[in-house]
Amino acid sequence: MTYHPVVTQIINLLKEHSMWYETFKHEPVLTSEEAAKVRTGYTLSQGAKALILKTYKASREEEFIMVVVPGDKKFSGSKVKKLLQVKDVRFASTDEISQITNGVEIGGVPPFGNLFNLKVIVDPVLLENEKIIFNAGDRRFSVGMLSKDYMSIVKPTQAPII
Repeated sequence: MTYHPVVTQIINLLKEHSMWYETFKHEPVLTSEEAAKVRTGYTLSQGAKALILKTYKASREEEFIMVVVPGDKKFSGSKVKKLLQVKDVRFASTDEISQITNGVEIGGVPPFGNLFNLKVIVDPVLLENEKIIFNAGDRRFSVGMLSKDYMSIVKPTQAPII
């Protein structure tokens, strides 16, 4: 089975840093709820839901960012706007996500915004879990890893955004 090249990038990154991880091959999943059902040993709240957003500053500057929240939570647009001091924020479109991620489908986007030159903001509630799990660039492939290792590789900003 051939997966998106981002899967290999993530696995190689974890191996390179000698980090513990485990992988799950499963039917394609689109939502966090669907993913939680096929990931044995993990809960919905351990799922790292990665969302790409487009922000707009008052100066009309636009920027794409990634927010990462537990699978059972939603981010707060007002908290993200306040944190980033932007006028507006919206979900990136399917086409924008495809361009940014080199073809990763919605539902397969991993919380590794650093691979796509995106600023990453993670809600600390997710990091209360010792382990997190996420689709690793493909809707059919998930990776579980330690939260502390995720932080050391991705180096996201921690902020309450849910």
